[in-house]
This record gives sequence, C-alpha cells and structure tokens, in this order.
Amino acid sequence: MAFYCYILRCSDDSYYTGQTEDLDVRLAQHERGAFDDCYTYMRRPLTLVWSQDFGTRYEALEAERRIKGWSRPKKEALIAGDWEGVSVLARNWQVGAGPSTGSGQTE
Repeated sequence: MAFYCYILRCSDDSYYTGQTEDLDVRLAQHERGAFDDCYTYMRRPLTLVWSQDFGTRYEALEAERRIKGWSRPKKEALIAGDWEGVSVLARNWQVGAGPSTGSGQTE
C-alpha cells in the first residue's frame, strides 16, 4: 500500500499540503467540500500541483510536516521539480531566513 503527500493550489493562489493513503479519494473529498472546517473548503476549485508516494504513512506525514514549514519559493521549486532551487533555498533558510508561518499567500 502506498501513502501520498500532496500539494494543492487553491483558487486564491495559496497552497495546501496534506497526506493520504488514497490520493484520488482525498482529492475528490477536497473538491466537493467534504470537510467544511478544512483550509481548502472556501478556496475551491483546487489543482493538484505535486504529489509523491511513500512506503509508509509515517514517511508521508513527515514529508507533509516538513513541506508545511517551507517558504512559498521553496514549495514552488519543489512543484517545478527544481531540486537545485530547493537545495539553495534550504541553505538560505539555515542562515536565518526562517520557515514560512503563513499559508503562502502574498499580500
């Protein structure tokens, strides 16, 4: 059985990161608004922009937690498959840039 970490682009151009054991079912749940207390509920329609499968639920959950702490530029580098950019942004964070604390929206 595979487990997934995923990133959705919301209608307000923010990002939502989650994890699940059934990606198709979870995407359908987000799209139909099955969770009225979820971040994505008022931000539909949604677009899946990145996902990766993992061997265990723990690995997917760890990836979700790690990515949620990333800055918007670092998430966008991941979405683009720009591993060099992800690496550069990780090094920049280590020298004091700090993780993102918001939803990724620009003001």
